[in-house]
Amino acid sequence: MISISSNLNIMIKAAEKASKSVIRDFGEVEKLQVSKKGPRDFVTKTDKHVEKILIEELTKTKKNYSFLSEEIGKIDNKDIDNIWIIDPIDGTTNFLHGIPHFAICIALESKKEIISGLIFDPIKDEMFYAEKNKGAY
Repeated sequence: MISISSNLNIMIKAAEKASKSVIRDFGEVEKLQVSKKGPRDFVTKTDKHVEKILIEELTKTKKNYSFLSEEIGKIDNKDIDNIWIIDPIDGTTNFLHGIPHFAICIALESKKEIISGLIFDPIKDEMFYAEKNKGAY
C-alpha cells in the first residue's frame, strides 16, 4: 500500500469531484459555450466551472494556499510559498472536438519547487500522480 500525503489526497478528491462536470459536458459537447483566448486557444464554460470546483475543493482544507490557474491567472493568498497550479482541462481542443484525450492537471509548488502533481483522465478513469521523494504512480 502506497502512503500518500494529505496534500495529494486533497488533490485526488478535488479532481474526482471536478471530473463529474467534465464527463457530463463531454457527452453534450455540441451545446458548450466556447470563447477564444487567442489563435487556436479556446476556453469553454466547462474549463471555468472545473476551475471553480478545483479552487473551492483545494481551499476547503488549505485556506491560505495561493493559486496559479490557466483560466484566471494568479491568486495570492496569505501563503505565497505554497501554490496550487491548475489546468482544469489540459487538451481543451480535443475536448471541444469530442476526442477523449484530455485531463485535469493539478500540481503543488512549495517554496519554488514542485512537490506533487496529478493528472486525471476522467473519460478513462485513469489517474497518475507523483510526490517528491516518493515516486510516481
